[in-house]
Amino acid sequence: MSRRLLALLALGAASLAAQSSGSPPAPTDPAPGQLKTERPQPATSDKEEVPPEEDSSLVTTSYSFNPLQSKKDVLVGREYAKKGNYRAAARRYLTATKWDDSNSEAWLLLGEADERLKDRNAARDAYKKYLELASDAKNSADIRKKLDKLH
Repeated sequence: MSRRLLALLALGAASLAAQSSGSPPAPTDPAPGQLKTERPQPATSDKEEVPPEEDSSLVTTSYSFNPLQSKKDVLVGREYAKKGNYRAAARRYLTATKWDDSNSEAWLLLGEADERLKDRNAARDAYKKYLELASDAKNSADIRKKLDKLH
């Protein structure tokens, strides 16, 4: 009991000294039954900064012309296709076409992967884009036959 009394007296003496010096009293925690009424205001700046996204799956990628990244995505897509994961392969081929829209190999492989996934419309679009880019390719007649079957 005497320790509490001494602590209370010390707190009272500190608050009296602060009042007599003209400075505001030091903030104290509210009593258990009371709510704290003052809230600290966040520092505002002229320009609000957006924090970086923590979840990497929600970050959007901005694509620009990068043929090396496109070739890398085609190679990774081929590995997925060898393992039979055509959905992952199609995603990689699609990413490769975003990095380099003129990558005819990526369009061809995307068409084949979409055909395996039974997505006829996507396969048709990919094959058409391939034929636009590589109309004089050796397999263009075969691709045209595939296009006729997909219609």
